[in-house]
Amino acid sequence: MTGELAFIEALRALAVHPGARGLDDDAAVIEIGGEALVLTHDAMVEGVHFLPGQDPADIAWKLVATNVSDLAAKGARPLGVLLGYQLGADDMRFLGGLKDALDHYGAALLGGDTVGGKGPQALGLTAIGVASVRPVPSRSGARPGHGLWLTGRLGAAMLGLEALRAGGGDSAAYRRPQARLAEGLALAPQVSAMMDVSDGLLLDARRLAKASQVTLRIDSQAVPVATPADRRMEALRWGDDYELLFTLPPGVEPAAPATCIGTVGEAGDNPVLLDGKPLSSGDIGGFTHSEG
Repeated sequence: MTGELAFIEALRALAVHPGARGLDDDAAVIEIGGEALVLTHDAMVEGVHFLPGQDPADIAWKLVATNVSDLAAKGARPLGVLLGYQLGADDMRFLGGLKDALDHYGAALLGGDTVGGKGPQALGLTAIGVASVRPVPSRSGARPGHGLWLTGRLGAAMLGLEALRAGGGDSAAYRRPQARLAEGLALAPQVSAMMDVSDGLLLDARRLAKASQVTLRIDSQAVPVATPADRRMEALRWGDDYELLFTLPPGVEPAAPATCIGTVGEAGDNPVLLDGKPLSSGDIGGFTHSEG
């Protein structure tokens, strides 16, 4: 094992604080002053996470929304953000988009750092939230017999990127994703496990299954998609949708609009079964950084 996965595995040896949750979650949870603070950090690189020449206001929005999505999966209310910013071609345009996103999600800019540099622009954001419930939802609470649920539809961001590259059509889902903050707050008291779908349903479902030590059985035809029928599997593999994937005990109806897309079973040889069949690494798709 090389690349990103190997690096993360090596990091686990350093992540000994209980708040790190063994790096099995996208956010850390720190108990302090009678509150549970939720902290998350995402980075974006030009040419990898956004297109060269893309509107800086949209890039700022996406940077905020991707971090707030991690807070949403923990049922946390945004408190503020710290920005790491590499100066670019239109910094004032970026700030306009940043203000729009922070106002939309009710977060304050608390500080950060700016740097110069050549080459592709690199950006980072740390978001801090306050948990609304205890225990704070994690990926590790799914149990056999629970239902597997998903908010919204998949594939809209994929179609949005195609529209953006083509110079026409609706690209909003890719340019300005919407973090499911209200849904996360509503669902947090109910769920046994929850995470956001940022790297593709099949890849992220595998992560939830491994953290919970269960098998997730997904019905592909039950998954709502924004794509034509012949592109359903692409939608299940693609990322950037930022919907919430969660599990509920039997008989519990979700407090936010969602679709049951499968069930949780006992752990087996394969963490995810799609239509009853195991998935190879090639079937899963999703977004990971270079493996070599």
